[in-house]
Amino acid sequence: MQAALLDLANWLGESALLAMTVFLRIGAAMALMPGFGERSISIRVRLALALAFTSVVWPMVQVDFLDGSADLRPIVFVAETINGLAIGFFFRLFVVVLQIAGMMAAQATSLSQIFGAAATPDPLPAIGNLLVIGGFALAMTSGLHVKLAIALAETYSFLPIGQLPISADLTAWGVAGISHAFSSAFVLAAPFIVLSVIYNLALGLINRAMPQLMVAFIGAPAITLGGLFMLLVSLPTMLILWLRGFDEGLANPFAVLF
Repeated sequence: MQAALLDLANWLGESALLAMTVFLRIGAAMALMPGFGERSISIRVRLALALAFTSVVWPMVQVDFLDGSADLRPIVFVAETINGLAIGFFFRLFVVVLQIAGMMAAQATSLSQIFGAAATPDPLPAIGNLLVIGGFALAMTSGLHVKLAIALAETYSFLPIGQLPISADLTAWGVAGISHAFSSAFVLAAPFIVLSVIYNLALGLINRAMPQLMVAFIGAPAITLGGLFMLLVSLPTMLILWLRGFDEGLANPFAVLF
């Protein structure tokens, strides 16, 4: 009986240690995670979400180094925190895609100052806020919590517990992620940029042909109306393309390294 209780105590101790180590990575990632780590969400709610994700990911983690207290080193906790922040930063870039695309579209169509009051903690034009909120709603309804739990569990295959990421790989991963974010944002905002180019060319030709005409008074309402119409037509496609890229990132966040 005493031997069984001793084995149970050892197992509980190792399980608690593993849960605490997993929580360090999950908690750090949750600070930057899209949808779940927003500053508009209460800190208590974010802490509860981090604990909930830890309880889901913890049973899926297989480790060999937690077989004794002698192997417990402070570097393990530091490494897990760094790994979690790196993972959260990578997934946060998908929100940056929507923000940059919204700013590009707003600047191209002269809508950057319309409805300037931010609906989110980040100072964004109206189109940016609409894209971010719409993206969050679409991601949540498509099962983001399930996809995110699986993605966090799979990160342990590439970033084992207690192993600091190689600086060269981490740099390449970050640079590739940022580059992909800007290119994706440009692709999403391409219809508005094309509309802006056509508008400016037409305005220049009209001004050249009729110098006496106040083209600014005619062109400003036209570009505003055209931007709103383009937003109505292209917004569903933009969000679907973004969600497809987000799902690909969740399925294989380390694709750039291999």
